[in-house]
Amino acid sequence: MHGVPLRPTLSFVAVLSVDLAYRRWSDLGVVILERLAPRAQAVAFEAEAPPVVACEIISLGPPGLDPELDRGPVDPDNLAGRLNHLCVSRGIRVLLLDGPQAWKSGSNGLDHARVSERQLNTPGKTGLPGIVKPLTYRPFTEFCVDIYDALCRRGWRRLETRNQPALAELPGALSQRILVESYPHAAWKSLGLSCLPSKRRARVSDLAEAYGALRALIPFTTNRPPNHDQLQAIVGGLAGLALEENNPDGVRIVGKRPQREQGHWREGFIALPLAPRAPLSLRWLH
Repeated sequence: MHGVPLRPTLSFVAVLSVDLAYRRWSDLGVVILERLAPRAQAVAFEAEAPPVVACEIISLGPPGLDPELDRGPVDPDNLAGRLNHLCVSRGIRVLLLDGPQAWKSGSNGLDHARVSERQLNTPGKTGLPGIVKPLTYRPFTEFCVDIYDALCRRGWRRLETRNQPALAELPGALSQRILVESYPHAAWKSLGLSCLPSKRRARVSDLAEAYGALRALIPFTTNRPPNHDQLQAIVGGLAGLALEENNPDGVRIVGKRPQREQGHWREGFIALPLAPRAPLSLRWLH
């Protein structure tokens, strides 16, 4: 169409989402999610296309980029440094991590779990410091807690409130850098979608079906086809966009406020994405 003014694509906000792994660098799912304004629209129709989430899959190979070094465990301080550098270079202030951020509080009324884990019925339970059920989860749990601590030493803070997700209204918001715990398995359920099977059980068809269902609900693009870890990072990261956008209708926050107790961080919130209230294709009707 000639002679019709067009609006260019604009960037709104971006977050970094990580599906954590500690055995090999190649098992990490690292994705930057960036909300984009609608692509050029014909002003004559005054119609808004659905906002698109552009997902940039990042390859964080082993230090030195030597494939022979891709054997675990991944050093948490090294990974924290690289994630922090990526966020600083891209102006990102919300970082989502799929893994427990702290231990259980001794006074939460539960025997073997954090409040958030009980609410979401997670398969792994983080008990008092050093106690994890099942026991095989302990190395991963300790690795995750170390990642959060290493990032906090670099100026990050665990999400401290569930009633006020708007970062823009927090004290010193321009300098705030917030760590948010994600849980992709529950994120699929929270969006009303079937959960992606575990990495060991997922077939190529399962990955394609989950990818298609998620794109039908929330339009997004990727710079290359995501693998299992990267798709989990995408679905978990959607809650971070809602936090950055001051959109309480787009996120559900469960759990108990993180706090220091006897020298350890305890509890912590988990953020889950929520589906749009109405199908995006029908928003113009409202």
